[in-house]
Amino acid sequence: MKIKVIENFDGDFTLDPQVQAVLFNLLTGEKFLQQVAEQANCQSVTFTEILFQPVPYSPGTPKGMPADLEQYHQSPAYLIINVPPNFMFAAKIFQPSRLCAIYQKIRD
Repeated sequence: MKIKVIENFDGDFTLDPQVQAVLFNLLTGEKFLQQVAEQANCQSVTFTEILFQPVPYSPGTPKGMPADLEQYHQSPAYLIINVPPNFMFAAKIFQPSRLCAIYQKIRD
């Protein structure tokens, strides 16, 4: 079975301000931040308020993310997570079906 390489994929999306506020509240909840920090083996994390839609592999996006955000993938100071599906549902986000969030690791 061959892998189909997609040359162009539009990963742009816009969230309604109210929907974004609900999602950001979920992503910055104290308990959730503690869970993320624990999994990342760091003191704490801070949500950068950067979200992106995962993109299919292509020569221009080999990491499955917009090329301009790959700096976060390569940096040990940042962490990229999939937004939990229950957060997407609670915020009433159905398109795009998947989002990723970028957090900054805080080490003391």
